[in-house]
Amino acid sequence: MKKCFAALLFLACFSASGQQADNHELIQLSGIVVTGDSLHPIPFVNILIKNSYRGVVSDYYGFFSIVAKEKDTLEFSSVGFSKAYFIIPDTLTEQRYSLIQVLRSDTILLPEALIYPWPTKEQFKEAFIRLRVPGDDLDRAKRNLDKYNLSLIGETMPMDGTMNYREQMKYRSNEFYSSGQLPPYTILDPIAWGKFIDMWKSGAFKKKDKKLKDEN
Repeated sequence: MKKCFAALLFLACFSASGQQADNHELIQLSGIVVTGDSLHPIPFVNILIKNSYRGVVSDYYGFFSIVAKEKDTLEFSSVGFSKAYFIIPDTLTEQRYSLIQVLRSDTILLPEALIYPWPTKEQFKEAFIRLRVPGDDLDRAKRNLDKYNLSLIGETMPMDGTMNYREQMKYRSNEFYSSGQLPPYTILDPIAWGKFIDMWKSGAFKKKDKKLKDEN
């Protein structure tokens, strides 16, 4: 019975001494992470104890606090900055330690990226070869100012804000003009009938139909 009591007493003393030794090795490390050029605090920096899964993240003002052991290596990392390391010395006389960690800006050079409007380079080359490039600015201006092309653009292009405003004001004006009476009908307008007869005699409708057939 005495031997068992002595063994238990020895184990209790050994575990107590071991806990005291472990507590003595633990360090409460607190500090702030700042930039190297302007000493501004860096928010949300990852602080990791190397070769472990333990770590913390600094707050919005760059402040952090972590419990580590002597000779542990702390790794500081943040997007846009180079990684920095700090080794906790084993010559500390107290269990609390303050630190100001500086991070340097890291310039990242990305490789060149070529973007094509075609799925493959071969299709892009083929389309580029078939591209009709005008000889000079005069040819380009003539093609852009072609009456037929301008008419197609005018028929398909939606009205902008100014045109919508004018159209609405025109509609309101016609309403006020015919207020209290029947609105005028263009089918009885002699000027419109005169324009229709002139276009019919000149063959404008036939030319328009021919252009539509050529497009199809």
